[in-house]
Parts: sequence; C-alpha cells; structure tokens
Amino acid sequence: LIYGQVNIRRRTTLQTLQEKAEYWSEAPATINGMLGGFGSVTNVETKGSMDFMLEYIRGKKGARNITKVPPRIDNQYACDCGAGIGRVSKHFLLKIFDKVDLVEYTPKFIKHAEKVYLANERRNGRIGKFICLGLQEFEPEEGKYDLIWCQWVLGHLTDDDLVKFFRRCRKGLKPNGLIGVKDNVAKFGYCFDKDDSSVTRSDEIFKGLFQKAGLSLLKEATQHGMPDGLYEVKMYALELNDIETP
Repeated sequence: LIYGQVNIRRRTTLQTLQEKAEYWSEAPATINGMLGGFGSVTNVETKGSMDFMLEYIRGKKGARNITKVPPRIDNQYACDCGAGIGRVSKHFLLKIFDKVDLVEYTPKFIKHAEKVYLANERRNGRIGKFICLGLQEFEPEEGKYDLIWCQWVLGHLTDDDLVKFFRRCRKGLKPNGLIGVKDNVAKFGYCFDKDDSSVTRSDEIFKGLFQKAGLSLLKEATQHGMPDGLYEVKMYALELNDIETP
C-alpha cells in the first residue's frame, strides 16, 4: 500500500476497470472470496449494518414501546451496489426489505448470485433485477429505491466517477430515500492497493465527495468487531440536499 496523498484522477476509468476485472476474475464466487479470506466476519458485520439502519426503517421506540421517532423510509425496495454474489443482500438487505436489485460488475459473481446463492429468493419474488454493470455506468430508475446501499465497492471508482454516481443515485431514490455507504477508511488521504486496483479514502475525503454530490451526512458509525490489523470500517447514512459544488 502507498500511504499519503495519491491523485487518483490520473488513473483512468479504463485502467481501473481492466485491472479490477483481472483481479476479481481470479477470486472464487464464495463468501470468503468476497471478503478476501475474512468470511468469518459476515455475522458481526451484517448485524452492524442492520443496527445502523433499523432506526430509519422501524423508527425509534421509547418508554412503554411508544414511538419517539417515526420511520424515515419504507422497507419496500433496496439496491445492493457492488453486490458480488449477493452476500449483503442475503444477510442484511433481504432481512429488512421486501425486494432488492443487485448491481455487480463481474459476470461470474452476478451469475452465481442469480443461479445459486440467491436462487430461492429469486424464485420467491424477492429479487427484482440482477444488473451486470460497473457503478460508473449504472443509472438507477427514477424514484425507485428506499435505500441504495454501497459496501466495499466505491474504492474502484475515481473521485470524479464517484461524485457522478452519487448524483445519479439521487434521482433513483424515493422521497426521503437514503444512500448508505460502508467502506474502509484511511487515516489520511488516499491509500492505493496495487493488488485489486482500489483506493481507500480518508473520512475527510469521503465527506468532501458527499458534499460535492449534493448529499448531507445524516449519521455515521464505526463497525466494531472486525479483525485486528485491518482498516477502520465506517458506515454513513446520506440524505439529499439541494447544494452541489462544481
């Protein structure tokens, strides 16, 4: 890893896509493959995501189970961006939402999700679409989703492509809909991983890109219970605002 400031705008989208495709084409279509050998974190990691989002879907309860804050969004439709084989959809999103679309760049992963890993959910009408696209090309249907969830995938986009992606996501949300981001966070600047051609951004950089895309930070939290020696993992809940910076 290269620590410090790295101008990832110099790396073209074409370069990044080619290198990403080469790396992930060799990864197995398994939970361990999706998590780089750390498949054991699935239960604690997905529970963290659920705990983070539940207040917006079920509201907040007070004494005698009286609702203090009503739900922010419906639990009808979510979108899993960078879905891989559907691990996050199966263990998190489909535990809460009626239906999920999956967006994944690697053909063998999305095919495995459709034919094997989420085959029962597909037959039961819980899956809307399996979309084989990179996020730099994905354009959500207008007003479709209650939640667009992006987990461990945004490091494959340049800053410019990430801002453009978020701006397209704005149009894909229902009124009061949210964007969720869960990702590794560097202490400072950018850290580039030459193995999978991804970049890890600092918290400060992420928040600057959110603002540039016209998103406001509603909530943030750190994922606990992850193995030692890994990057800090943070979650962000983002809502729309009317301010976009050039």
